Formats: sequence, C-alpha cells, structure tokens
Amino acid sequence: MRVIPCLLLAALVATAVLTAQEQERVVRGLSFVGNRALDDYTLESAIATTKSSAWARYWIVRWLGLGEKRYFNEIEFRRDVVRLILLYRQSGYMNAVVDTSVQRTARDVYATFRIHEGDPVRVARLEVVGLDSIFNVARLKRELPLQVGDPFNRFLMQASADTIVARLRNNGYPYAEVLRNFDSEAGILKAEVELDAQPGPRMRVGEVEIRGLRDVDTGTVRGVTSLRPGNFFKQDALYQTQRDLYGLGVFNSVNVALVDSIPPDRLGDSTVRVLVQVAEGARHQVRFGGGYGSVECFRVQSGWAAHDFLGGARTLDLSARVSKLGGTPKGSTGLNQFCNPFGGAWKFDTLNYSVGLTLRQPAFLKRSNVGTLGLLAERHSEFTVFTREAVGGNADLTFNARGRLPVTVGYSYSLGRTQASAGVYCSLFRVCDATSQGFLRKSHGLGAATVTIVSDRVNNLLDPSEGRVSTVSLVYASHLIGSDSTYEFKRGEFEVAGYHPIGRRTVFAWRVRGGVIVPRKIVIDTQQVAVGYVPPDQRFYGGGPNSVRGYGRNELGPRVYVLVVADTTSAAAVDTAATRRAGGEKVFRNVQTRPTGGNTAIVANAELRFPSPILASRVRLGLFVDASASALRRRSDRCASTPHTTAMPPNVDRCSIRPATPRVRSRKSGPPTRRCGPASPSGRRSSCNSPSGRRSRCAAHWASRSGLSSDCSPASWARSTRSSARMPDARCWPGSPARSSKAA
Repeated sequence: MRVIPCLLLAALVATAVLTAQEQERVVRGLSFVGNRALDDYTLESAIATTKSSAWARYWIVRWLGLGEKRYFNEIEFRRDVVRLILLYRQSGYMNAVVDTSVQRTARDVYATFRIHEGDPVRVARLEVVGLDSIFNVARLKRELPLQVGDPFNRFLMQASADTIVARLRNNGYPYAEVLRNFDSEAGILKAEVELDAQPGPRMRVGEVEIRGLRDVDTGTVRGVTSLRPGNFFKQDALYQTQRDLYGLGVFNSVNVALVDSIPPDRLGDSTVRVLVQVAEGARHQVRFGGGYGSVECFRVQSGWAAHDFLGGARTLDLSARVSKLGGTPKGSTGLNQFCNPFGGAWKFDTLNYSVGLTLRQPAFLKRSNVGTLGLLAERHSEFTVFTREAVGGNADLTFNARGRLPVTVGYSYSLGRTQASAGVYCSLFRVCDATSQGFLRKSHGLGAATVTIVSDRVNNLLDPSEGRVSTVSLVYASHLIGSDSTYEFKRGEFEVAGYHPIGRRTVFAWRVRGGVIVPRKIVIDTQQVAVGYVPPDQRFYGGGPNSVRGYGRNELGPRVYVLVVADTTSAAAVDTAATRRAGGEKVFRNVQTRPTGGNTAIVANAELRFPSPILASRVRLGLFVDASASALRRRSDRCASTPHTTAMPPNVDRCSIRPATPRVRSRKSGPPTRRCGPASPSGRRSSCNSPSGRRSRCAAHWASRSGLSSDCSPASWARSTRSSARMPDARCWPGSPARSSKAA
C-alpha cells in the first residue's frame, strides 16, 4: 500500500516534466550574423521561423499582451538552415555555410543564424543569341539585370530572360521564348551564361473577340480597347486594355489574353486572335465616408455614380461634402489649431460644403482622350484668410490620357463672392473705404482658361518609394473669355516631387513647389486701385502641415496686423498700463494678424521616411526640413507722399502701414525681435527705414482718425506687452497728415 502513493507521485512528476518539455516557446528574438550580400529582410522572408511583433518582444511593453506571439518550431527551424543554404546558392554563393545558436528559457527562444558566405561564383561570360536581326544585342546586354562580373544569381538570370521575352512580345512576337543555359564551376568560382532567344513568327492582331457583355454595347468596348486589327501585336496593349476597361467602373472583372496558347498551324496565317472576357457589375454605386480633421473638424461626404449612363461608357457622378461641422480652430499654432466641436456653439456660417455633378466621357473624339463636364456649388474658407461662395461649371478635355504625359485643357466659369478681412483690403490693395470694399465683396464672375500638364513616373500611386511626379498648371482669367474686370490675372504654378529608395524600407522624398501671379489693376468708381488686384482665394499662402511644417496654418508669408475690437475709441480697446509705459501713446488690446498671401511663392520640402521600431509594417516615421519664401511683388513700393484718391479717406496716404514679407525660414529660425512703434519701455521712440531709405515714424490713431472699420486698422505700431504678436521685419510707412498730438 505504501508503494501506490509513490507511484502516483512519480507519475505526476513525469507528466509535469513532459508537459514542460512540450510547452511551446515564444520567439522573442531572431537575428543574423555574418551576412553581407543578403540583408536581414531578405533572409527573414526565406525562412519559416519568424520573430514575434515588437509589442511581444520587448519586456517593457510585452506584459500588456498586445503583440502577436509567434511560436518556435524545432523541425522548421532545422529546415530553415537548408532554406538559407539554398537561397545563398541560388544567389551565387556556392560555398556558404550556415550555423545556428539558440538560447532557450522555460517560455522564450532567442535564435541566431551565423552565416559564412564565402566568395561568390561570378559571371565570366554572358551571351545572347538569336536576336541579331531584331535588336542591337550589345545595347540589350548592357540593359539586362545580370552583367559580366556579377555574382551568378539565378534570380537575375531569370529576370534577364524575362526582360528579353517582354521586349520581343512588345515588338510583334507573341509566342517568343528564351532558353537559359549555364555552366558553373564552384571550384574556380566562374560561370558562363547563354540566353538563347526563340522569337517565333512576327504576327499582327487579327480577330478581337469580346465575351460576357450583357447591357454594355460591343462598340463601346471596342472604342476603349487599345487593340486594333492589323497592328503588330504588343503585350502592353493587352495590359492597357485590361486597365482601361476595368477603370470604366462597369465591369467587376476583365481578362485579356490570346485565344491560342501556341502558334497557329494555319499556313500563311500571320495574325493572332485576342479574347476579351468581361463580367459586368452594378450599374449604380453609392459611397459614404466621414472623418475628423484638426482644421476641418468633423466632415462627411457621400456620392452616387451611374456607370454607362445613356450608353457610350459615360459616367455620371453626383458628390456632396460637408466639413467644419462643429466650428473652426481658435488659432493656427499649438493646441488652438485643433478643432474643438464641443468647445462652442455650432453655427451654420462656419460650414464648408460642396455639391458637384460630373459627366465623364472616355474615348472622346479619339481613343486616348477623355472629356469632362461639371457643375459645382461650394462654400470654401481658408483659416483667418477668406471665405469663398460660388456656383459654376467647367469643361475639360484631357489629351493622351493613357500616355506618359497627359495634357488637360479646360475652361471654368463661376459666379461668386469672396469675403476677406477689411485689413487685408486696406493694407494690401489700398482699398480702405467701406464702399470700395463692399464692391470687392460682391458677387463677380470668374472665367478662366487652364492648361495642366502632368508627368507621373512613380511606382505606387498611394505610397510611392521610387520615381518622380511633375505638374505644371497655367491659369488665364480675362474679360476676353467672360471674366469680370475684377478677376483678371495670369497665374502659373509648378510642382516637382521625387522619391529615392534607401535600402528596402527607407525612402528619401523631396518636393519643390512654386508659382507666380501677374495681376492687373482694376477700376472702382472710375478710380484705379494703386496695386494689382488678385482675389484672396487665388493668392499663395505658406505654413501648415502641407506647406512648411512647424509653422501654423498660413502663418508664413505676408501678413497684416489688425485690431479685433468693436470700437477702437472705447476705453476697453486700450491697454492702459501699456499706454502709460509708452508715454501716453495709445496701445490697443487684441492685436492679431491676418495673412494676406503673396503673388510669388516657392516651397521646398525634404524628408527621410523610415519604419517605426514598433509596428514597423503599419507605422513610419519621418525627419523633415522645410523652407519657404512668399513675397508680394509691387511695381512701386516707394513711401513718398502721393496724391490722395477717392478710393481712400482724404486723410490717409496711399502708402499705409504693412509688415514686410518674411523670407526663407527653417523650423529653428524665428522672426526678428525688432519692432516699429511708439516709445519703447526705455523711453526712446523706435523707428525703422522705409524702402526709399528715409527714416520715418509710425503714426498713431490711424484707424480712429480715418473712420475705418475696426479690423482695418494696421496695428503694427500698437505695441502691447500682453500680446505675443511679433512683427517680422516690420516696416513703418508715413502716417496720415492729420496726426494726433503724440504722433511723430
């Protein structure tokens, strides 16, 4: 009886030991040592053993249990050694040796592959035969992935054969093949490669058979396809036809292939038959989306599309979008730049909306052209700059839409109005009286002709890692093409972006964007405005997440200082303490800036994108450097006394107070601390040089004396110790003849 408890105890102990031995261990670490020819990413892709995710590897965060655990398999791990040796031999390293080092704990495994690559077998001779009468063989050999002197990589040899096949099939040889022959000697580390091309007969496109149509007309499909009977066969034409048909939105699936998989035996037949197999999808589609943005707050959008509208593969699309649901940000920097929908009352006048109707016609007049007609009603606002309300339409024609350099020519007309700060009109355009400003705020017609050229050479539309994109856009608005005399200008803009891979997952990206606007002087009440007028919605602005990061939205560029008070003559508008320190000179509260935009601008961005240490497949980090220059070109910037005009109050000179244009800045640079204003705290009156070289003083009580609205008062001379607004390189212009007793 005493033996039985002992046997039971021994059985329990043995079971526990076996359970511990069979318990799966988590791969906490996986590394490679000694590899130079092949990187870690390539080696990890070739084996079955994979390390756990970052959240499951590092002890600081793995206790949260959020990461994916991957378990260690002893058999697969031993097979991984064979997989790595085979990979190295396929890459030309015939003498590679792979060893392993495994650190095991009760629950975890840390595995290391130690690799000795050795010297590779190199290509001593590369021959391409069978193409002497078709291509320039010497030039073709220079463009192949495998070159003489390279390690004898079987994958590159296959890629070289595929390159030759692709060129033959795009040159009229649909059944071309390439035989690969090689002689490799591991002892002497040399290999000889021969690629024997078998072009087959050169053939033209014959019958194009279309199957699977139910409602779509056969002529519509034939009008879109790039295959034309009688043309020499091109493999790329099959791929292009498949993309174009699928892009119509009418078909769920499209497959374009040869009917005969081998050359036909028909004597004297030099044509090849092509099959276009399609499956029609839904004729109508509905889409809906929503989100939240720091500037646009809550936003929703919806759309409805009718494919093959009235036949001819036309697409009718109705879309609607509403943004800034919940208000607008309080500021352009810091936490104030984030929209807070719960921090204030919801107002309809803060909404942005757009409703559009678009009719798109592929193969318009020509197979490679696309025609578009559109109607649009919108309300668009830019933070602290302008609000634009307009209704209009457009007509565009894209030439060579399928090519490498499409060109779009269009005409648009809209009837709308643009609201901007009175300070912008007064300081920038010298339009300071309420009547003239009201005229500019009224609805005006804008007719513009546009030309856009796009060159897209990137490898991925959504997340490019290699290539370049270039865009040039020209806009011409004139009364000759239906535009109102207020909206007459010429605008040119360009953008070039490049992407360069560094390793497998790191990308260096850069972008240069610039533009220039040539304005035209306008006439208001038979009087000509002193400077060329460009509507605020057409000007260039800098700063923000899509321009120069690190600066607030629209905070980089020409700005004007304004007072946001209802009455500049009231006691509440004046900072009493600051006025006392300034020697009695009035200093106003609530001094803010309003971007005015420039008519010339250039922005340069450069960034290095690399995967995050945590969630590398989903999150990437970036180091960036941005620079920008936005300027306001004027024909004359002299500040000498000039005759008054009826477009301004009689006691205001045409040269008013305005800040100068900020120049190129980086993230670490800051605006100069120099200010223009009344007496400084030390008791000395500050002044600055005008562009003409004369020294001038800033005038006081400019707004109250001239009878302007409160936000039209350039408060660059109103120095407030409570305001953090700083005037970058501010210029003081001669004040009005009617000065206060304290004005210089």
